[in-house]
Amino acid sequence: MAGISTHVLDTDRGRPAAGVKIELSVREGDTWRMVKTMITNADGRTDGPVVAAADARVGEYQLEFHTDAYFKGLPDAGGEEPFVDNAVVRFSIFDVKQHYHVPLLCTPGSCTTYRGS
Repeated sequence: MAGISTHVLDTDRGRPAAGVKIELSVREGDTWRMVKTMITNADGRTDGPVVAAADARVGEYQLEFHTDAYFKGLPDAGGEEPFVDNAVVRFSIFDVKQHYHVPLLCTPGSCTTYRGS
């Protein structure tokens, strides 16, 4: 399977992060053009691929994860401001035949990503 996929895990609570808004942008020259907006489901994943295999192109991509709104909206948020605002992950596709999985693991105080499978 080629294309781009993602998921978000709330590692502070040890569960998928449902309801996180994610914006996909592509680089065009010196600017970023927003292409689509998705919301994570109960499993912390998008309901479909971020970019389907047939639509994948060589280029630079950006995923902006709106984790600030997610953490502020939790019933036990306690009114504290998250240290990490929106997590932005920029990456490049060099081979459209490969799959690019970009997970985000987050807490109110940190986030990390890696190239998954």
